Amino acid sequence: MMKKTLLAFALCALAGIQAVAASTQSLTMHQDPNCGCCAGWAQHMRDNGFEVKVILSDDMYRVKQQRGVPMELASCHTARVDATGQIIEGHVPANAVRKMLMAPEVQGVAAPGMPVNSPGMGPMDGNLVTVDFNGRPFSRD
Repeated sequence: MMKKTLLAFALCALAGIQAVAASTQSLTMHQDPNCGCCAGWAQHMRDNGFEVKVILSDDMYRVKQQRGVPMELASCHTARVDATGQIIEGHVPANAVRKMLMAPEVQGVAAPGMPVNSPGMGPMDGNLVTVDFNGRPFSRD
């Protein structure tokens, strides 16, 4: 009886995580008003089923600091998944964001700097490596 109860609980938990990842996710993105590439990333995310709210900020350092972004991973914009609180730093592809949503223990992912092979910057070539906030490779797109 106990095994069946634990199995049922595990299946419900997995279904809940999958539902969060599969449903339309809304993001709030902060960007410097003088940056032109951030709109390209926001459009990439919209094209991949995400809702994106854009907030222009003159103090991106403060935004990153408040959200726990390691400065060595900083990029031009910072987004937060509204439902989970997870952070997306820079031009992270939608596939990597979906992978992060399936891993609630991951605080955030980053595409440090402004890689030319990332959404909003240029064509993806399969060689973009995103990292988690501990600096470990997370995804290759």
